[in-house]
Amino acid sequence: MAIDIFKLIRTKPVSDLNDPETANLHREIINKNTFLKKVYLDFYKEFYDASLNLPKGQLVEIGSGAGFLKEIMPNVITSDVFHSKGIDMVFSATDLPFDSNSVSAFFLNNVLHHINAPRTFFSEVRRCLVPGGKIIMIEPYSSLMGRFLYKNFHHEPFDMKADWEIKDSGRLTAANLALAWIIFFRDREKFEKEFPNLRIKRLIPHTPFRYQVSGGLSVKQLLPAFMHDIVKGFEAVLLPLNKYIGMFITIELEKNNQ
Repeated sequence: MAIDIFKLIRTKPVSDLNDPETANLHREIINKNTFLKKVYLDFYKEFYDASLNLPKGQLVEIGSGAGFLKEIMPNVITSDVFHSKGIDMVFSATDLPFDSNSVSAFFLNNVLHHINAPRTFFSEVRRCLVPGGKIIMIEPYSSLMGRFLYKNFHHEPFDMKADWEIKDSGRLTAANLALAWIIFFRDREKFEKEFPNLRIKRLIPHTPFRYQVSGGLSVKQLLPAFMHDIVKGFEAVLLPLNKYIGMFITIELEKNNQ
């Protein structure tokens, strides 16, 4: 059972994480939480930078939820499994409504670990991407610190021994925070064998402290807003240690012609 030391500073409780109204509540939390919004901005900058010099094609965000990537990249198509404010298209990540060789990039912010059939998802992405197109994902990272905190202090499941598939089908309750580590570290050879034309270009761990200080979507911000840049600077000093303390990882895959 997870240790709940933050019980007294919880934000407004969510009765059903899979309810479409949850996206509206999460959007409100992000807009009010300076630390969290700036973390999102840095994640979106990763997406923006990766979108430069791509081959011609559509830009698609999967699992947009309460995010605001469209404010940074107005031409991106936002999506989710149900409609809410700011969502352009409704579809499942395992059944993409795009023509083959038509998408130049897919962006996922903390979404992969909610996809219950990752193999189907990667097959669909491979079909839709143009040659040279990319998938850029930011996911929880199983560093030494990440394993401890995700396993003991996070409400979502963390199982490093699991298979790729997730049995639950809920939009947010279906989860395994260790999924990125399972696919791209534990089972990397298997991934490369099954998807040889989705080349792994980058696996970069980062952001060891700011998301935790922000409280995420369920806990109140733990430090005053003016301290954000101080914490970010501290993270920069500790950059060489991100392999051990990073809480997130940027994953970049590129479709080749193989």
